[in-house]
Amino acid sequence: MRVFYTVFTVLIITGFYSCKKEIKVKIAQSKTPLTSYVNPFIGTGGHGHTYPGASMPFGMMQLSPDTRLDGWDGCSGYHYSDSYIYGFSHTHLSGTGVSDFGDILLMPTNEINFNNGVNGKKGYRAHFSHTNEKASPGYYEVQLDSTNINVALTVTKRAGMHKYIFPAGEKQIIILDLAHRDEVLDHQINIISETEINGYRHSKAWAEKQLLFYHIKFSKPIKSKKSTEDGKKAAFEFDNASNDPIFLSIGISAVDKQGALKNLEQEIGTKTFHQIKNNAKSTWEKQLRKIVIESTSNDYKANFYTSLYHSMLAPNLYQDVDGRYRGMDLKIHQNSNFDYYSVFSLWDTYRATHPLYTIIEQDRTNDFINTFLAKYDEGGIMPIWDLAGNYTHCMIGYHAVPVIADAYLKGIIDYDAEKAFEAMKHSATRNKLGLESYKKFGYIPVEEESESVSKTLEYAYDDWTIAQMAKALNKPEDLAEFTKRAQNYKNVFDPSTKFMRGRYRNTWFAPFDPYEVNFNYTEANSWQYSFYVPQDINGFIQLLGGKKTLEKQLDTLFSANSNTSGSHQVDITGLIGQYAHGNEPSHHMAYLYNYVNKPYKTQEKVHQILTELYTNTPDGISGNEDCGQMSAWYIFSSLGFYPVTPGSNDYIIGTPLFDKATMHLENGKSFTIVANNLSPENKYITSAQLNDEQYPFSYLKHEDIMKGGTLVFEMTNIPAEWAKQDQYIPSSEIKEHIIITPPFISEGEIAFKEKTTVTLQNIDENAIIHYTLNDSVFKKYNEPIEISSPVILKTYASLDGLKSTVIATEFFKIDADLSIELKNEYANRYNGGGPNALINGIKGTTDYRSGSWQGFHDSDLIAIIDLGKTKEINNVSIGFLEDQRSWIFYPKKVEIWISEDGKQWKPISKNEIEKEPTSNETASIQIVEKKFTKRQVRYVKIQAKTVGDIPEWHIGSNDNGKAWIFADEIIIK
Repeated sequence: MRVFYTVFTVLIITGFYSCKKEIKVKIAQSKTPLTSYVNPFIGTGGHGHTYPGASMPFGMMQLSPDTRLDGWDGCSGYHYSDSYIYGFSHTHLSGTGVSDFGDILLMPTNEINFNNGVNGKKGYRAHFSHTNEKASPGYYEVQLDSTNINVALTVTKRAGMHKYIFPAGEKQIIILDLAHRDEVLDHQINIISETEINGYRHSKAWAEKQLLFYHIKFSKPIKSKKSTEDGKKAAFEFDNASNDPIFLSIGISAVDKQGALKNLEQEIGTKTFHQIKNNAKSTWEKQLRKIVIESTSNDYKANFYTSLYHSMLAPNLYQDVDGRYRGMDLKIHQNSNFDYYSVFSLWDTYRATHPLYTIIEQDRTNDFINTFLAKYDEGGIMPIWDLAGNYTHCMIGYHAVPVIADAYLKGIIDYDAEKAFEAMKHSATRNKLGLESYKKFGYIPVEEESESVSKTLEYAYDDWTIAQMAKALNKPEDLAEFTKRAQNYKNVFDPSTKFMRGRYRNTWFAPFDPYEVNFNYTEANSWQYSFYVPQDINGFIQLLGGKKTLEKQLDTLFSANSNTSGSHQVDITGLIGQYAHGNEPSHHMAYLYNYVNKPYKTQEKVHQILTELYTNTPDGISGNEDCGQMSAWYIFSSLGFYPVTPGSNDYIIGTPLFDKATMHLENGKSFTIVANNLSPENKYITSAQLNDEQYPFSYLKHEDIMKGGTLVFEMTNIPAEWAKQDQYIPSSEIKEHIIITPPFISEGEIAFKEKTTVTLQNIDENAIIHYTLNDSVFKKYNEPIEISSPVILKTYASLDGLKSTVIATEFFKIDADLSIELKNEYANRYNGGGPNALINGIKGTTDYRSGSWQGFHDSDLIAIIDLGKTKEINNVSIGFLEDQRSWIFYPKKVEIWISEDGKQWKPISKNEIEKEPTSNETASIQIVEKKFTKRQVRYVKIQAKTVGDIPEWHIGSNDNGKAWIFADEIIIK
């Protein structure tokens, strides 16, 4: 009896402590399949640009319905507001701003009709309603109302299967349309047997040469086939007396038709539709269980698991089952060491998507980086935004670099690190995309390159990540060089306004409006880029004048008027004040309050964004989903932290949205976040514990996550004192290899009449400024410089033995007698330098964003030039720019008059140019010049008549676009 009691007691005690321990570290659980929470229709409305169709995690095929043929909100091929389906194609982009893909369109119908239903014609498109539509990970189904055909779709990685149930007694026809969406370069449709066809579709859009091959097997024999004259469309009719469902299996490949067949045979083979669907579902369930959350809100669960789902739709596998793939040289390569991918939207995804992968997709991260290095070998540079073996020349920065550095510093190293570092340096040392100026001056001048501020800021961050990699690889010279370059953000900081501004001929681009969207920034204005210094937030705070100033700037950012001026930028959405969550440059900003000892303000803003800008509705994403970035922000932020500075191994703590969440790691460990007393009101953190120890820090280390454990937050409904002391706040600071910034011209006119007084300034008040005029000896700057003739001013700064780069500025003297009156207003963002831009002697280049052109939108240019006194002249000329890609057209007519008194005008030219515009994708400059016999003239009037409405053949006509006139330099002699 005593023995029994002892054993029983031990069992009770052991069980008690075991139970107690389990309660403390118990992971988040879900008995409900996580795939059931995914709503693929989130983001298909509004500007989310997602698609609802079937895809596998990071798969090659995206089999989805196409409801829209063109337009910005039709980039994914589908928009929730549409009511017609044109067919089902096999490649789609998730959440991008371009409309590539939509390859190999198939559509079941009852009659042969090759028109797709545009322009009001009856065609093969079919009406549908969302009440008869279903979507879940790896599966899509819809009833086509017009034809009463039921369509179901499912996929493997490289292949897919269609299931069509036709109504009894109707013809059973499948249309194959290779002309669908972008421009077809070449095509082929081959009938191999009564149940098999193959071919290819080569097309051009954003990616200029997309090659895709296909192989299709039908479950029923082809009865007859008809084609269009050009062979781009075919209609197949089937014998199906028993009215069985028709199954269609398709494999695709970027390599060749044999690759498409191999992909089809290996991944589908003899599997049934039901088997493929179940395999897709189980694969997605395994993927989604990498993070398990507990929440009382089903909407929160839907938002989270749909975000996790969206984060796994790209990049896309771009390699066949036999290891072959088409590289960036468009040649065939063989590889068996890693999976090769395409569709790297790196300007978006380096911020949070790839950092998320370093936690839950470490093996794939190695594959991604090996893919970068393969692309470097094949095409000569790592990708910036690659698509289907093409460099798209889109977006800015060299953001494969931070992806590699962030992974390497986190211990993800299954690739050649030395080669990776070589490729990183190569990306940063070319002479394209403004890098030549950036390397020379430490910033990109407005007149040298468009989007100069954004590029300078993003290059500086990328350079910092190269420096971190150099430090890890023990390369002190590279560490010094790229640490210096990482500070180049200082060169576009204007201390008078405390904003990041364009430097135009070493002055600040003016007039300045931080709300104005213009060509100095990438899809943004100054508000939305002036906080982008993730690599040196402490240094940025010093530039601003201290933490209180940054806090005030952030407060103003979130409370400012939400209207923007200047260009209409469709990507600027999801606005809270001037914070634009719908576009990536804003994504880190709410977390900056942690750096100024105000974590509760971060908690407020993050909670607001999570609950207001993400909803379980078709328009539930506030901007383009962008291949996972919008979703990755939600995933991180809802868990309670965010990677403000990838490459630092720090995550900045915000506020958790769920009662419990567990991240299951590839190393077999798990990391659980618990939020006690959580409610919509209790969004503030009052204390935290990491693995049972008090945690007073408002940031989290990557290694703490990867070691596994538990982070517990205690929540409250009022701002708390947690993590407000200096020793507990995050730090991002460059302390070594400090640079001296070059001086800038704070006052003075580059083009002047009689004289101008030039004031030089430096952001460091202790720096000594030096200058020279026309290459005379440099002297110390002590007082403003008076300039009265054309001259070149050179200047640099020095401090403590360090010297900045030398900046040269050419000054132009305008004839003092000349004056100009403009009858119509020019656009501020294209002011060309101000009212005298057309007579200042500074000529524009073929880049309309060089700061020298004066732009007039939907109005004529009417300029009257007063020569100051009557003069004898015989020549008048004016320059115009045409860049139809940017809605800039030559005027359709130019008229020139002269007058002695400004009242009585005599025409000397009425028909210069005078022609209807024709399509031309190349930017060019035309000088309109009129020579005549010498005459006595005081006034010259020039009128350039606008094209007005964008021509019908131009894409801009779809949006009722209006033409621009860009003019520069009127010369009278």
